[in-house]
Amino acid sequence: MAQITDETRPLDKSLHDKIEHLKPQCEKCFGLCCVALYFSKQDGFPTDKSAGTPCPNLEADFRCTIHEKLGALGLKGCIAYECFGAGQQVSQVTFAGQHWRLKSVSADLMFAVFLIMQQLHEMCWYLSEALSFQVAPPICEDIRKALYETERITQLSPHALREFNLSAHRTKIKVLLRNTSKLVRSEISRTNKVTFKADKERQVTEDFFGRDLRKKDLRCADLRGACLIAANLEGVDLSGTDFIGADFRDANVRGANLSQSIFLTQAQINVAKGNSATKLPLSLFRPKHWDAQDNTNE
Repeated sequence: MAQITDETRPLDKSLHDKIEHLKPQCEKCFGLCCVALYFSKQDGFPTDKSAGTPCPNLEADFRCTIHEKLGALGLKGCIAYECFGAGQQVSQVTFAGQHWRLKSVSADLMFAVFLIMQQLHEMCWYLSEALSFQVAPPICEDIRKALYETERITQLSPHALREFNLSAHRTKIKVLLRNTSKLVRSEISRTNKVTFKADKERQVTEDFFGRDLRKKDLRCADLRGACLIAANLEGVDLSGTDFIGADFRDANVRGANLSQSIFLTQAQINVAKGNSATKLPLSLFRPKHWDAQDNTNE
């Protein structure tokens, strides 16, 4: 049985230590997200570009010339992207400080490894959060082992990482996180007297595109992979709601209580529309562009 209360849910020092290396440190990265990824102007990036081609705004020292203007320029793709610290891991550890512009380095290999590392670090983020829920054994031990194994994989050599069966590992982690979610939401629903029904396997993700959800009780709901694009969640209590993989683009979360939502990431928050009244988990921060939104009539 999960044991989640207001006292145990906040980010503690152990969780802080576990996720600190999963936060981007762009000054230690060789601009990998600005090179390795495919860009589409339609998706809120500066221009259309193919994977492996440097963004025209990437400087020789791997810094972005327009980083401080991303919000003003409406570059939502850049604002939303989250590497979970994969950039500095690949740059400083996997390739030992050797950047992709050097002839001695295979740029294609580095870019391929970066995409794999991003997914591994994202799994580490979710597993670290799962451990913070104080779920009882044996699932707690399963989470701990999965986190240890995933972290071990991130230390592999570039060639070993490229050959690693990421799909099989991701499937195993997905099942573990789903089971954790059910335990956690069941316990939160019990302590908060919320009706909870065990989730059936869903064939398709739920579509809330543009929906007004202000009168819908979404506490402890399973919204994994849900489409919440432009949905209105203003002032909604989302305690215990599982948002893993949900699409938050332009979702209105002004005044919403997300402080005890589970499996929520910075990337999701970055593309939502919030304000100073939005309550976030302690592991996430309020985006700077929300302050600008506070001063508009949107």
